Amino acid sequence: MRYSGWGRYPRVQSNVFDFNSCTGLKGILKKQESLIAYGNGRSYGDSALANNIVDTKKYDYFLDFDESNGLLRVQAGVMLASILDVFIPRGWFLKITPGTKLITVGGAIASDVHGKNHHSEGCFSESVKSFRIMLPDGEIIKCSKEENSEIFQATCGGMGLTGVILDVEIVLIKIKSKNINQTLVKAKNLSEAFRMFEKYAEKDYLVAWIDCLSKGESIGRCLLSVGEFSNTGDLDYQAKNKITIPFNFPSFALNRIVVKVFNFLYYRQIRGKLASKVVGVDSFFYPLDAISNWNKLYGEKGFVQYQFVLPKENSFQGLQKILELISSSGRVPTLAVLKLCGIANENYLSFPIEGYSLAIDFKIDDKLFDFLKVLDAVVLESGGRIYLAKDARMSKEMFESGYSKVDKFRALRKKYHLDKKINSLQSQRIGV
Repeated sequence: MRYSGWGRYPRVQSNVFDFNSCTGLKGILKKQESLIAYGNGRSYGDSALANNIVDTKKYDYFLDFDESNGLLRVQAGVMLASILDVFIPRGWFLKITPGTKLITVGGAIASDVHGKNHHSEGCFSESVKSFRIMLPDGEIIKCSKEENSEIFQATCGGMGLTGVILDVEIVLIKIKSKNINQTLVKAKNLSEAFRMFEKYAEKDYLVAWIDCLSKGESIGRCLLSVGEFSNTGDLDYQAKNKITIPFNFPSFALNRIVVKVFNFLYYRQIRGKLASKVVGVDSFFYPLDAISNWNKLYGEKGFVQYQFVLPKENSFQGLQKILELISSSGRVPTLAVLKLCGIANENYLSFPIEGYSLAIDFKIDDKLFDFLKVLDAVVLESGGRIYLAKDARMSKEMFESGYSKVDKFRALRKKYHLDKKINSLQSQRIGV
């Protein structure tokens, strides 16, 4: 079968194996020379692609829940969406969630995903009490921050390169309502956007849509979304019906004029400086999940999401330079999201560092990767790094410059013979 990440680049022919027991998985690991675990295919590039992949989605049972402390134990193939379906009506929510709920718990750990509250709560690993993982020889190890901590730190953010996660204990948070009190704040340029982020930094959730086509005094203008769970309302949660994109859009559909009109209208969706309203969790956290296969909007060639983070002291200057390069390039950046990140954790390859992160979608064309190398130079100059879960083309040199603990990660891979059995296209490209 042909497989790809969410960006639909690259696409590879893979042998696919699935399992529903530890015995079954052990047999697969014993027989196959090299493989990588694959969840729901929502990492954007080639981090879960290889000649042989282990599909984990059938390993998806709920195992236990402690109502007294919100501790949930599930198999790694369980989707975040399934957790929300069951537990929002019971008054519980994910402590950390990314911008899609259509990922597996194992994938959330492998990418150490972050969300709109990284500035206050950190990455997904902060909600993980423990997990069990199967190593290439079939040995099963329980890991936490206290037990087998080096494997814990390598697995959280390690892009599946430490084995196959089996089951996980995560801590949920208590909520009183399925509603979010949301405030939208206009920022006329990047300087004002930074001031607004700092002003609202004590709020639970922060994220900004940013207009990457704006120029001059308006460069970096954005709409900041600030949110907190409401204490009023009900817990009668039902996922929304989805719009389906049944075919690939032609490559010219997302052109500069279309995106410019969209940006104009989106920025002006509120008349004044700010506006407040009550929205549901799906609208606030997962707006794009309402559209099935929205990646088809980018056409047959697919797209790349370029996500980087810069240290706080260099964030403004670096972002300003990157936005100037994009706006003057003639390229058509579509979705662009700006986030405030908190202090980095101890995991070897987790992405966020204290500063600002920008994620931008670009349609793939023959010259895109050359342009992204220009952006890479600014990221490196600013002391930043690129997110492995979104990457489809980063060089080994770029990776090593951004991730200072890569030698620890490589050493652990060799110690447990992971480098001989657990590999992806990405791991081969960046040399881990």
